[in-house]
Amino acid sequence: MQFTARDISFLLNGTVEGDASATVNRLAKIEEATEGALSFLANPKYESFLYTTGASVVIVNKDQVLASPVSATLVRVENAYSSFAVLLEKYNALKLNKTGIEQPSFIHPTAKIGGNAYVGAFAYVGPGVTVGDNCKIYPNTFIADNVTLGNNVTLFPGVTVYFDCVLGNNVIIHSGTIIGADGFGFAPNADGSYNKIAQIGNVVIEDDVEIGSNTTVDRATMGSTVIRKGVKLDNLVQIAHNVEVGANTVVAAQTGISGSTKIGERVVLGGQVGVVGHITIANGTQVQAQSGVSRVIKEENKPWMGSPAAPYKDHMRSQVVFQRLPELEKRIQELEKIIAELNKNQGN
Repeated sequence: MQFTARDISFLLNGTVEGDASATVNRLAKIEEATEGALSFLANPKYESFLYTTGASVVIVNKDQVLASPVSATLVRVENAYSSFAVLLEKYNALKLNKTGIEQPSFIHPTAKIGGNAYVGAFAYVGPGVTVGDNCKIYPNTFIADNVTLGNNVTLFPGVTVYFDCVLGNNVIIHSGTIIGADGFGFAPNADGSYNKIAQIGNVVIEDDVEIGSNTTVDRATMGSTVIRKGVKLDNLVQIAHNVEVGANTVVAAQTGISGSTKIGERVVLGGQVGVVGHITIANGTQVQAQSGVSRVIKEENKPWMGSPAAPYKDHMRSQVVFQRLPELEKRIQELEKIIAELNKNQGN
């Protein structure tokens, strides 16, 4: 894929300063770019690289003042950072623009595949599956019976979607993620063994959800585990059975949410957060990394921290006291010695 500085300026509504026919075929950081690369400058800390970069074309802010001559062709725009983000999105779309059915792959005769779809080699699409328009099912993906995919769904290599699950429009699921595996349901017996409880529900993922690699979303025992519209799950996240994650919530890596918990809308869960089961977390809650949420959070839009999690300000006050514990212990020991001496003298 090759583009000229003129093409780029037209796309970004910018102006060219230099050779409008200069061509680029890849993107690169300004400090590492070589001939044929397109880069950008948005942070003043990197301005020195503008005069030494090997990039053929650099996107800069319209008001960028040059302190020295520049060998690269410049494309001046209103906001270099957001303009480069647009280019990244376009570039990624071109890289991922695949269509057609590769062989060998298996599509059951009862499955329905929408228009402009891509099914990669060694993918399996089971009985009764419905795949919407413009979907991309990458190699080694497994889609079990009666799964429904909306439009513009992307399943990257090695994704597994168990039976009866429903995915909405514009869902992206990255490699190695499993949707709809059995929830952790076992009934204890008197002898200490366990009987498995059949998990007959499903997973429902609404529109505009993105799920990272090696994440698991377990199917419900009965009913549905639900991931609401606009949710973003990082890599290595565990969502247990019958959980509901509210709209536009974000969950960072290595977080685990236990069964039947209801997470509100616009919640932020940091990395390695643990959430116990059968509780609710209010809308707009922010939980700091490595916290453990062990009780219901009712107040909306509040930060929490610690294990067990407490309101952020309370936790920070506690940390101040905790850091002083060695000093306080020493003072207590000194006071105990004084009291012991006083009691001894009184005894005499």
